[in-house]
Formats: sequence, structure tokens, C-alpha cells
Amino acid sequence: MASRIPSFLLARSTVSSFKRSTGKVTVPFLERGINHLAGVIRNGYAQWEFSSQKGFFQGIDARVKVLFLLFFILIVSLKREVLPETCICFFVFVLILLSRLNILRVYKRVLFLGLIFGFLIALPSAFNVITKGETVLPIAKLPKPYTFWVYHLPADIGITREGIHTVAMLTVRVINSLSLSFLVLYTTPFHEIIRALKVLKAPDSFLIIITLCYKYILIFSKTVEDMHLAKKNRIVRKLSHAEARQWITGRMAFLFRKARLRCEDVFKAMIGRGFSDSIKFYGFRKMRMADWYAAIFLFLAGFLFLLM
Repeated sequence: MASRIPSFLLARSTVSSFKRSTGKVTVPFLERGINHLAGVIRNGYAQWEFSSQKGFFQGIDARVKVLFLLFFILIVSLKREVLPETCICFFVFVLILLSRLNILRVYKRVLFLGLIFGFLIALPSAFNVITKGETVLPIAKLPKPYTFWVYHLPADIGITREGIHTVAMLTVRVINSLSLSFLVLYTTPFHEIIRALKVLKAPDSFLIIITLCYKYILIFSKTVEDMHLAKKNRIVRKLSHAEARQWITGRMAFLFRKARLRCEDVFKAMIGRGFSDSIKFYGFRKMRMADWYAAIFLFLAGFLFLLM
């Protein structure tokens, strides 16, 4: 019986279309950066692994923790001296230790964000160009002072004592605010935070927006990671930076369309299931004596910091 397989499929090709290379396929920096950013967002929001541990703050009622966060954020904003802010920073550090959180993981993010949004943003105010005062560290000397419209540039440019105090205050404030927020977020499940905000009479529309943002930030960050992995598995050669920028631009447009379509689908599903503009929670547990003791302790500590 004659074979029906075409002859060109039976012939062995002697020419290879691929060149053997000993090099390593690399992924451009931009693409790796987008994937890393998505991973940071996903890991930052996924806090349930810490909230399920045994610790001091994990056992406190969520309503107490939300009030504690609001009260201490207010105290941090009102203080005008570095010493009270430093004492608050040490107090929060002790609470994180008692809650058995990963110190390195928490403070790596706190210090990184504090460096960017606290120190680097406030650093220009340390110079006498912005903050007038006693110059403690001369930086540059100009032939003469200059005046541009309403701005005055002195002849001797340097860092002032008052500017250093301003930079230190803003940096410690940002670090304290971040530490307090991460302490509450890492020790409280997200749904308990929403229930506590509902008890504290937060608007329902605000709670709905927070809940939807929380859920879909996780979904879309995981989508970005999956797209990066799919692209990486199909690479057979080194990509140029221009191709990486083109891929990132296309993925941004794809995520925008996906987010818009998902928003419309979720809205239609909510309307189809009889959605109203109110949220109802049931089964609130009563405050235990341990919760009252913790609330009194945290309130007294905050009151002492307020008097310092």
C-alpha cells in the first residue's frame, strides 16, 4: 500500500532556521520593573497571612484599631517637636513587636516610602533659599545675591538649623503615619476594617469604592504578572528596549479596556441582583473586656503623647 504522506514531510532538512547560541535571553529592565511593581502591589495588599497570627493587635476588636489609627494619626499631625514624634515611633515599634509581625518586611516598606515621600520631598526646605535661619552647613557661595520676581537667592547658600528641623519633622511624621497604617492593615482582615468603618458611620458609597478597588487592584496586578510570564516564556531572542516600551504601551491599553469592560459587567451584575446604595452587616460581636482594656491603654498612651 502506497504511503500517502507528502514527500516534503519525509525529507530530512539539512538547514536549521535557528542558530545555536550560548548567550542568555534577558528581559528588558522596563518589563521586569512592571512585573516587580505588580508583585509589590499584590503582596502589599494581601495582608491576611499576618492578621491570622497570634499577637497583641490581632486579638483586639477592629473598631478599637480603627479608632486607634485615627486618633494617633491626629496626634502625629498635631505635634511640632521631634522628640514626641520619636517617642511615638518607638511606641509603634513596640506594638509591632508585640503583634509578632515581620519587622524587616514592615520597616523595609516604611523606610523606603518614608525616604521618598518624607525626606526627599522635604530636603529642599533644608536650604536657606526656602527656610530662613542660622546656616550650619555652607554649600555654595555666589558673587552677589540675586532676586527673581518674588524669590530671593542669597549669596551664601547652605543648610539651616530650622531647615534640618523641618525635614526631620516631616520625615518622622511620614514614618509614623506609615507605621500606624501598616500595623492596623497587617493585623486586621480587610472585611473587619470595612465592618468597623460601617459602625463608625462611614458613607456606604465610600465603603463600596474601597471594597471594589481593593478587590480589583489584586486582580489586575495578578493579570500583569501573568502577561509578563506569558511573554517571558515565548522569548527566543534578546528584546530591545524599544520593543519593551511598545509591549508595555500595548499592555497598558489592554488593561484600560479590560478595566472598563469589567466595570460595566460588575455594574450590570449588581443591578441585575437588586443592588441598592446601602451596605448591611450582621452578626457584630460584643466588645470583650480585653478590648476595653486595650482601648483604655491605647487612649491613655495617646493622651500622654498629646501632652508631651
